Amino acid sequence: MARSVKDKRASRDLPASADVVRVRAGVDRPMLLIIIILLCFGSVMVFSASYAYAYFKFDDSYYYIRKQIGFLVLGSAAMVAVMNLPVDLIRRLTVPFYLVSAGLLAIVPAVGLAEGEAVRWINVGPITIQPSELMKPALVMILALYIQNHQEQITDYRHFWNSSKYGLVYPSFFILLVCVLMILENHFSGTIIMFAIGMVVIFAGGARVFWFGAAGAVFSVVVFALIMFTNYARERIDIWLHPENYDALDETWQTTQGLYAIGSGGWLGVGLGNSRQKHMFVSQPQNDFIFSILCEELGFVGALSVIGLFLCFILRGVHIARRAPDTYSSLVVIGLVGHVALQALLNIAVVTNSIPNTGISLPFFSYGGSSLVVLMAEMGILLAVSRYSYQQK
Repeated sequence: MARSVKDKRASRDLPASADVVRVRAGVDRPMLLIIIILLCFGSVMVFSASYAYAYFKFDDSYYYIRKQIGFLVLGSAAMVAVMNLPVDLIRRLTVPFYLVSAGLLAIVPAVGLAEGEAVRWINVGPITIQPSELMKPALVMILALYIQNHQEQITDYRHFWNSSKYGLVYPSFFILLVCVLMILENHFSGTIIMFAIGMVVIFAGGARVFWFGAAGAVFSVVVFALIMFTNYARERIDIWLHPENYDALDETWQTTQGLYAIGSGGWLGVGLGNSRQKHMFVSQPQNDFIFSILCEELGFVGALSVIGLFLCFILRGVHIARRAPDTYSSLVVIGLVGHVALQALLNIAVVTNSIPNTGISLPFFSYGGSSLVVLMAEMGILLAVSRYSYQQK
């Protein structure tokens, strides 16, 4: 993807007499259809996965789906509003958006609401938000803006240190700030996601592959060291590596019950709504472990369908990025698509016990307020970019 972005840079600022012309049209309909299918599919699964737990906890089977529909309506309004904004206006709002997101993220450790060892939420008036969700698109947008403003220095490969400095060192400060703030929340999974999203944008922007790999290696060493010196994170790793040393009714309960759900699904599943594990076995099944309930109810075929939808989303996103009218727009699309892809991959890996259990939601499917509304606003940005493209005359 890095090569395709660089190859197109020369054509994005061509005069009107060139062989390409900037075209403004409607939003990309295939992408809009994919998003709508994912949202509808996710809402059905939230209700199916949550009604037993909601009845037990609130004596109301519709508690979670009622709130999810409210979030969906709010998110739809945000998506429609954003996708009708000019891309130039979105670009101008990038720096204020990043500063506000960083400010909210910075105050979380002091005034945030705790969940176990992690502190991730703050109250803003009558609502509770998770600033890390705002920071995901903000980080993508600020990196895209930086790369567009310094693309000549980044792609000047004849001068090794100059291109390395502008291509990796300087933009890494944006990522480093966010990762430090995430670590202060004890949000290690979020730290990894932020770093990965940022590196996707930097790599697509033309950073040298050597430094890209070196940065990944250094980050891995730093995260490993932090995990080893943090009881909360170290215990998660140890539970994953040595589950036999922990109580099956306590520390390994969630993972074990999730695997039981996946294994019970077989090829076609037990039927939509017929999951047994959601009846107080998988705790809060509408959240991070909703994929395990989906596997149980819809089986291997249903799980493969969800993965196929995400693959379609990724491929269509790459298509939009390749046709985007400028470097900023292209990199924003790459970053937002990369965010969804990375988070979906990590969530499925957690549910299948391929990596340690940690709090990573499944985009479009997991229950949540700020996460769903922000995600839909991100889709609005993606669709806004799709309204503009360069095409042959």
